[in-house]
Order: sequence, then C-alpha cells, then structure tokens
Amino acid sequence: MVLESLPWRQASTPPDPFEPTPILHLVLQAPLKFVLYHAYHLITSLRSAPSPSKPPIRIVCISDTHGLTVDEIPDGDILIHAGDMTVDGSIPEIQRQVDWLSSLPHKEIVVISGNHDTYLDPRTRPLLREDQRSGTIDWKRVYYLQHRKLSLIMAVEPNNAVGEETHLLGRETKHRKLRIYGAPQIPACGDMGVHAFQYPRGRDAWSETVPEDTDILVTHGPPKYHMDLSLPHGMGCEHLAKEVKRVSPTLHVFGHVHWGAGQEVVWWDGCHSAYEEGMSIRPRWFRGLMSPWLWWSTFRVVYRGLRGLLWDKVWGGEGPSPTILVNAAQMQGNTGKLGNPIQVVDI
Repeated sequence: MVLESLPWRQASTPPDPFEPTPILHLVLQAPLKFVLYHAYHLITSLRSAPSPSKPPIRIVCISDTHGLTVDEIPDGDILIHAGDMTVDGSIPEIQRQVDWLSSLPHKEIVVISGNHDTYLDPRTRPLLREDQRSGTIDWKRVYYLQHRKLSLIMAVEPNNAVGEETHLLGRETKHRKLRIYGAPQIPACGDMGVHAFQYPRGRDAWSETVPEDTDILVTHGPPKYHMDLSLPHGMGCEHLAKEVKRVSPTLHVFGHVHWGAGQEVVWWDGCHSAYEEGMSIRPRWFRGLMSPWLWWSTFRVVYRGLRGLLWDKVWGGEGPSPTILVNAAQMQGNTGKLGNPIQVVDI
C-alpha cells in the first residue's frame, strides 16, 4: 500500500482507493453489486470451516509492519511476513525488521518484499542514498523468498494442536512437508519509478508462475475481489486471482490493502465463479439495475451458494478443496499505527 506522508495524509487530497468507501455511497453507486457482494460472503461464511491435516501445523501471518514491531505474537510453527517490512526500504531499516523477526520463537520464519521495501528491487534500489544501500542484509535464520520456492520438513507431535517440535526419546513424531512459494509483484499503486515490484495495472504478471504443488502461496497484494476493498472496484489483481484458482493452495497469505485484513475461505465452485464474474461487470446504466448479466450473476451466487450450503450442512458432502485467504496487514489504514488482529491458521 502507498503510505502518503506517514502517518496521515492531507484532507484535501483526492479520494484514496485504499480507503473504504462509505456504505451509503456504495449502495447508491452500485446497489446490485452491493447485494451480490454481501450475499456471496454471507453464504460462504455459513459453510463448515476446512479441517486441518493431522497433525496440524500452525501458521502465524503478519504483513505491512512498516518499520514497526508487534509486541505480542501468538506461538506457532511458521511465521510468515507478507511484505512492506519498512517505510523507506533502506538496508538499515530492513535489517532492523530482520533482527526482530529472527528473535521470535517460531521454528521457521518466511518473508517476502512489498512495494515499500525499496532496496530489494534492483529497479528502485538506485533511489536510495548511498548510505542507505551500501552493505548487505544479514537474513540470519529468516527465509527470504523472491520468486522462489521453499520446502520445509516439519517435525510435529500428532496430538499437539500447535505442532510443537520434540526431540524426546520415546515420543512419537510425524513429519510433514510444506512447499511455500513467495512473490512480491503488485499492480501499480503509485509512481512506477518510486515503489518497488510494480507492474502496470492490467498486465498479466502471474500466469503459470506459481508451482502447481504449492501448499502456501505468499504474495504482497491480494487477488482481485477478495479482501481488497472489493467495492466498488477492488484493488487486487485479476491475473493473480486466476493463478490462485489454478494452483488452489491450502493457504494464500498477503497484505498491502490494510483495510482488508482478516480471513476468508474460498470454495472453488460455481458460486465463486458467479461472484467473480458479477464483480467484474462495470455497470453502465442505472447503476447496474438494468444489467441482465449482473442480475444473472447475483441469482447464480444465491442459487449455487445455497446448494453448496445444503450439500455441506444437510447431506454432509465434501466440496472442492478450498483455499484459506489471509490478509495479514498489521497497519490500520493510513494511521501509521499497528493494531489489526494477527491472523493464525492451522493447516
């Protein structure tokens, strides 16, 4: 996310697409799409949560700390930071974040970059002063992923919900392999020459880039229409959304859009397809109320969503393998303060 003159921006600036649009304005601007959005999220929220594997592995997710540190982080097996560790992106600022992260008690720590982590993108590195970009970063025990895949073998106790490692003789342990892929690129959210890892909005920077066997995908930006301030237009990437659907990882962690923080489960079914198709329609007349395609998408979301809900709750059927989406942003809007809940997922 672009933090204009942290911690606050001037009231006279144009509306910020990274700030929530007032509900009344959304209802007046796109009433049918407003119904579509809330119908989809209500129905999918009623479905049974996906069960973690046995033994489970606990993933603690944070993002967008912007040079600050979190006082209390829940225990877990793997800590993931989904980018924007810094504000200016200098080596000293990145190193302070790495030192903090490496001091945490989690067994494994995985990090990717964000658009504020200037030094880590060779294209924006020259913008830093010489004293800000001279030297190297000591990553210590932190795994830094930049278009890179990491395989971890986790030793976990079968009866431990947190998945604590053990070396005690006579105690049974099991091993699970997790494949994590991290990539930082985002659709342009500011000056292409200032913010790191940007590509022109609308360009496909994702298709066939994520390994098919990925269990955990870590990106800085969200997939379009999911935890990205989806109304009225969404700030995520439509090509990333297609890539996530193609790979269908167990977990997708991201940040960037601070106000989108939280969790969402995506079931790759007809309800989801109808939702994304409907959200992609740009109403042209009477704010979408005269669009037959938008009405059709809304009907399909309700019909396919209720059918999936009945299959889940009444008949106990298993749907397609879902993906848990986590927007782990810690920064609260453009306030310059951390405070969004830390996201914890058992997989």
